[in-house]
Amino acid sequence: MSTSAKSEEFYKKLKQQLEETTVFPSLYLYKFIVPTQIDNTKVELVVAKFDNLGATVITKKSKNGKYTSVSIQVKMQSANAVIKKYKEVTVIEGIISL
Repeated sequence: MSTSAKSEEFYKKLKQQLEETTVFPSLYLYKFIVPTQIDNTKVELVVAKFDNLGATVITKKSKNGKYTSVSIQVKMQSANAVIKKYKEVTVIEGIISL
């Protein structure tokens, strides 16, 4: 199975789980691990994807400073909106979605 087929299968399963367990609109917590850079460019790219959505953002550098965890809580309107944001953010090089 190709990588894109695996990711589409993941998003399909995620959508099903979200629709079964969540009443939208609802607060959703995104968690990402981003490689830390001197200028925080990648962290800023992640946060920018949620700009103007009223998101609460918490960042924390790892013990050795190589990575930064980014937690974003935001009100989402649907399972499709949650997945759309995941897809927008995963194009950032080195990011890990939790």
